[in-house]
Amino acid sequence: MPEELWNLLSILLAVVLGFAIGYERKLRYKEAGIRTHTIVCAGSALIMVVSKYGFADIQEYDASRVAAQIVSGIGFLGAGIIIYRKHEIHGLTTAAGVWATSGVGMAAGAGLYLVAFGATVILIGVQCLFHIRCRIFQTKKFFQVNICFVSADAESDIIKSLFQTDRFNRLVIEHANGETVYHATLNTDKEFSSQRLREIMAEHPFIRSIERVDES
Repeated sequence: MPEELWNLLSILLAVVLGFAIGYERKLRYKEAGIRTHTIVCAGSALIMVVSKYGFADIQEYDASRVAAQIVSGIGFLGAGIIIYRKHEIHGLTTAAGVWATSGVGMAAGAGLYLVAFGATVILIGVQCLFHIRCRIFQTKKFFQVNICFVSADAESDIIKSLFQTDRFNRLVIEHANGETVYHATLNTDKEFSSQRLREIMAEHPFIRSIERVDES
C-alpha cells in the first residue's frame, strides 16, 4: 500500500506540472491549454506506473513496452493539433509542447521527480524566452500588394525600391492608348499604412492604383 501511495503521489505531481505548462499556454491563447496538458501529463505518468509495476508478476516481462506506446500515442494527438491554413502551419509548437509534456509525465511516473520538475521549469522558461519581442526570435512577416502603374523607363525599379523587394510575384503587361501598363503583385516585409500608400501615389503620378491584400 505505501508503494501505491507513492505512485499516486507521482501522478499528482504530474498533474501539477502539466497544469503549470498548460497555464503558460493558456495565457498565450494556444490551441491546447490547461486541460490538455494536465491530462496528457497525468495520463503519461499513469501509463508509466502501470508499465513499471502492473506486470511484475509476469515472468520475462519488458517494463518499457507499454511506456513506449506513449510516444506514438502522443504523436496522433499532435497530428490533430497541427493544421495548415492560409499557406501557413499552425499549432506545430503547441503539438511539440504536448509531446514534451508527456515526457514530463513519464519522468514523474518513473519516480524521476527532480528531472520532471526541472524539465517543466526548462519548458516554461524556453517558451517565455522565445516569446520575448526580440528580432532574433521573430519570424519575418510578408505583406502582399497589388499595384498598377505605367512603365516608360525605370518605373519598375522605382516600385521595387519603394516596397523593398527584388522581384514581382506576378506580372501582367498590357499596351493601351500608346502606354505600357504593368499589373504586378509583390511581397514586402514592410507594412504600409493606407495613408502612406496614398502619399506614394501622390509622389509618383505613374502609379494608377495600389491594393494592399490583407488576410481575412
